[in-house]
Amino acid sequence: MEAEVAAAAAEIPRATYRVQLNKSFTFNDVTAIVPYLASLGISHVYCSPYFKARAGSVHGYDVVDHNQLNPEIGTREDFENFVATLRRHNMGHILDIVPNHVGIMGSDNAWWMDVLENGEASKYADYFDIEWNPANPVLKGKVLVPVLGGPYGDILEKGELLLRFEREHGSFAVFYHEHRMPIDPQTYPLIIDRVLAQTYSGELENLRRGFVSLPDRHDPGDEQIAQRDAAKQTLQRRLVALCDNEPPVCAAIESVVQSFAGTPGNSETFDALHGLLEAQPYRLASWRVAPDDINYRRFFDVNDLAGLRVENLKVFENTHRLLFELVAAGKIDGLRVDHPDGLRDPGQYFHRLQSRVAALGGAEPPDFGIAGHKRNLPIYLLAEKITASFEHIPPTWPVHGETGYHFANVVNRLLVDAATRARMDRVYHAFIDQSLEWSNVAYDAQHMILRRSLASELSVVANMLTRIAQTDRHTRDLTYNILRQSLAEVVACFPVYRTYVADAASETDKRYIDWAIATARRRRTAGEAPAFDFIRQALLMELPVATEALRRQLRNFAMKFQQVTAPITAKGVEDTSLYRFNRLTSLNEVGGEPNAYGSTVRAFHADSQHRARFWPHEMLGTSTHDTKRSEDVRARISVLSEMTQVWRKALERWSRINRLRKREVEGQPAPSLNDEYLLYQTLIGSWPLDELNEADLATYRERIEGYMIKASREAKSHTSWANVNADYEEALLQFIRALLEPRDLNAFLADFTAFQHRISRYGLLNAMSQTLCKLTAPGVPDLYQGNEIWDFSLVDPDNRRPVDYARRRKMLAEIESIDMDRCVDRGLIASLTSNMRDGRCKLFLTWKALQFRRDHAQLFRDGAYLPLRVTGEFATHVCAFARRYEGKLAVTIAPRLYLRLLGPERQDAPLGASVWGDTAIEMPKDWVEPVPLQNLLDGQRVPTERTGSRTTVRLADALRNFPVGLLTHTPS
Repeated sequence: MEAEVAAAAAEIPRATYRVQLNKSFTFNDVTAIVPYLASLGISHVYCSPYFKARAGSVHGYDVVDHNQLNPEIGTREDFENFVATLRRHNMGHILDIVPNHVGIMGSDNAWWMDVLENGEASKYADYFDIEWNPANPVLKGKVLVPVLGGPYGDILEKGELLLRFEREHGSFAVFYHEHRMPIDPQTYPLIIDRVLAQTYSGELENLRRGFVSLPDRHDPGDEQIAQRDAAKQTLQRRLVALCDNEPPVCAAIESVVQSFAGTPGNSETFDALHGLLEAQPYRLASWRVAPDDINYRRFFDVNDLAGLRVENLKVFENTHRLLFELVAAGKIDGLRVDHPDGLRDPGQYFHRLQSRVAALGGAEPPDFGIAGHKRNLPIYLLAEKITASFEHIPPTWPVHGETGYHFANVVNRLLVDAATRARMDRVYHAFIDQSLEWSNVAYDAQHMILRRSLASELSVVANMLTRIAQTDRHTRDLTYNILRQSLAEVVACFPVYRTYVADAASETDKRYIDWAIATARRRRTAGEAPAFDFIRQALLMELPVATEALRRQLRNFAMKFQQVTAPITAKGVEDTSLYRFNRLTSLNEVGGEPNAYGSTVRAFHADSQHRARFWPHEMLGTSTHDTKRSEDVRARISVLSEMTQVWRKALERWSRINRLRKREVEGQPAPSLNDEYLLYQTLIGSWPLDELNEADLATYRERIEGYMIKASREAKSHTSWANVNADYEEALLQFIRALLEPRDLNAFLADFTAFQHRISRYGLLNAMSQTLCKLTAPGVPDLYQGNEIWDFSLVDPDNRRPVDYARRRKMLAEIESIDMDRCVDRGLIASLTSNMRDGRCKLFLTWKALQFRRDHAQLFRDGAYLPLRVTGEFATHVCAFARRYEGKLAVTIAPRLYLRLLGPERQDAPLGASVWGDTAIEMPKDWVEPVPLQNLLDGQRVPTERTGSRTTVRLADALRNFPVGLLTHTPS
């Protein structure tokens, strides 16, 4: 293949390390840790968004300019130094990009400011997904700006809306705190007329006529938009010059602007400002109006994040200009695309992105093929996509896979004892005094979201479908209300985040749509069947249409519907249900399904085999910036599944001890039993390993207080972000403070710490198995900042606290000095396992596995995945698999269900024959010769033996010195 026409293949990372960049952790800060990450074995730093975001952003997802670096993170020189440092260490980096939305409101997004100034006549109007002709007639030709802290009339007449003359730009704008609402230049005469009544200026008269004559902003053509923009800028420059040349006129303008400020208490004095605002291409409103009337697509229900129409080629190019410049210069090596499910057509976006990267090198876009076959993808590309346990991303997407949520849940279920589901149900239901089923909790929560925060999004698709129904005499009796209610039912029953219908529905799309329709039918009356039949045909684009215009309407409806189901599922499940259904919260993870209570080793193997075949370079994450709980918190909470009766008795004791610490709020004890149950699990999962002095305990208590307030607001049962119940929240905080009060007679704290300490080591062992699986299974392992040692963080902002890299550097330097040939004899490995709480064992495991991956990259990048059969008394306690490539072999041994394995009273480590007895692993069938293996984690040779027709490895030998095993065979 000729170089000038061949697209270069993407570089596949060996291992990535996610960092959260912001003003407290900049390009210079991440540059400083590059040598440490290189020593650890990382190949690519995985960066949060670093294009210009809203000032003070701690995450970077509120981008306001895709074509500037964020100045709070660093300068271009800082960025170049970061990239150069990576190259000196033979490393690259992956960037998290945000094509779906931008930050709006405030005053820092030039595109949004232009839309507010010019409405439909803005050159950026089609950048945003705005419905200019919504059902509410008062919003025709306007965009709702739900930014006010109270009702519009109250805010206006309190004098909080201030008209200002921006002399340096020749413009006018109304300000509400930090929010700028520009005035449409065509309405400047409403201000200028007052000026001319005070002082005469021929130039001002001419400017007035010019502003009045600007092309109208309603339903403009491209030529009118361009003419209006050019004329507007010329007129504004002339207004600046007029102020410079005629100071009295400028003074009169300032005086008139001040006259628009009314007098609080005198309603009539605000009429002029109200009239001016009513003439604008936007409608100011309370933030509470957004759920019903908002007419621009948002990121979920966040009013100040507006969706972009990146399917528009002009928008695509303009939002990716700097990105492509950096990719073309070889400064970015991979991309993670945030929330592609928000896009109109994610598949089209991914194809366009890969094609443009290919073109940057002068190559023609290759045939990207399908997953499971040899592909030529120009750049390493990941889709931040939440999939159900039975769902896979479309095989035609030219991506390398997902970003890790799926794997995190698969490996976590491996650590949960599936046999105790019924017992754990009884424990949970008995404590909260009600019976909750996950499917009903999720269904109810999604309906609540449809009624509250995302009602307007549902109305948009209901309007679109109603218009289609009215075009046919057979369906015109399907009213707006009938269709809206039926659509709500379908959305609430949707089994996945969204489908991907474009010109036609795939078999997978049909299956999910039929699933949702059938489930919705069962929950509603038979009389609604015609509506469901109609909705099904519309979603599958199977309705008979008489004209091409109607076909376009149908396609627009089907594609818009897909953009609605994703945020409703996210808000209903991820941000509500997972805080309501608390049976075993290690299962309540992003992309998780609490109803999938544990799994078998066979299920883990099946998932790994599918990944190895179709998505071998997908990212494997166990902690991310989005996870509800860190990997180590989940690993510890999962231990509860192995001790349901002990857990039940502990709950009974704690509830009895703490009963009098509750307060009555609205006739009910507060906090609720469900929140109390969540709190106990949260304390178990996040309790620090070190002994806590009074100051440490106070710091920890503040973290728990912040988490529990967030969790209770997300649950929306007793308080919420939109309607804060201060009395309930104060009762919750007082309860937490009483539980964690550092005094000798605190019976709960004494009992709890004894219980927590008892299960803590099993959680650490779980975490070791989880870590090893991530580092050796098919895919690219990702480490979230700081999680190379123990980390017991909760959901953000708790998981974005500063990381102590000085400590980690020191620990790694000590570990690197270990002589693996003599580490057992000298007791070095024993010190890691006997002092697991200090975190060195996790760092050691991570370092050794990553070094091996570095030295044998092809084994893990291209190697086969082979499930290994385990025999013997404790076979169910082991997940074992091999990776093999051209004679090289690596065998992973990850024990599970440690408490059942060791028993609750046993204190020794799960090592040797006294624990594992006759348990053995069968090597692959074609592994005939009993060749000894090398244990990477203790430096020892591990014998193999012939047992019948198979070669086996005894667990007693493989796990003699370290609780997990990585056995290798790498012939010269």
